[in-house]
Amino acid sequence: MKDIFNLFFPKVCEACNSLLRDNEDTICTYCRHDLPVTNFHFNNADTVKKVLYGRVRLELATALFYFSKKGIVQQLIHNLKYRGHENIGTVLGKWLGNELAVCKAYETIDVVVPVPLHKKRLRKRGYNQVTRFGKEIAKALNVAYEDKVLQRVEPSQTQVFKNRLLRSSSVDSIFIVENMALLKHKHILLVDDIITTGATVEACSNVLQTIDGIKISLATMAIAE
Repeated sequence: MKDIFNLFFPKVCEACNSLLRDNEDTICTYCRHDLPVTNFHFNNADTVKKVLYGRVRLELATALFYFSKKGIVQQLIHNLKYRGHENIGTVLGKWLGNELAVCKAYETIDVVVPVPLHKKRLRKRGYNQVTRFGKEIAKALNVAYEDKVLQRVEPSQTQVFKNRLLRSSSVDSIFIVENMALLKHKHILLVDDIITTGATVEACSNVLQTIDGIKISLATMAIAE
């Protein structure tokens, strides 16, 4: 029955579209070895922090992959965000979560918080692309996952063709925090799909920093090269 099912509904790699073998899941072995991992969290690299230097104070910051246009990471994130392939978020969350779990610096994380979607975007897409990613990281770190505090109150617009100044102004003041007591004196790990200029993370951090005693760290699926 499995062979018949695969005949009509073949499983393909989310990065290269090649057929998956029985022992492969979501991403083929070749692509797993070819993915441009950063290893920032292992090397104590400040690459992500430099994107936000002078704008956001981060305790820790990492990204799983480097992102380049027309690369396999772009294909993965595109399939996750626009084709409903939420399993990608699960796989990437387990991948990064397992790595962070063996990094002593991340033992101080208390809670994982996702960058939220606006309610209209959430209804249209049906899911937040970072939900499964964040939940798997929280599970690996054995901490809470909290998506009820940080809220987006204005819908986002495409950022692709905007420069850094315009991107920053377009996301300023579009987030609010509710139920602040849930994050009071907590070290949170903010999670998102990709960091480019850092405007969205900056906007989120600006409102999160109004919570007493909060510390903010960041983990993303990818960082733009």
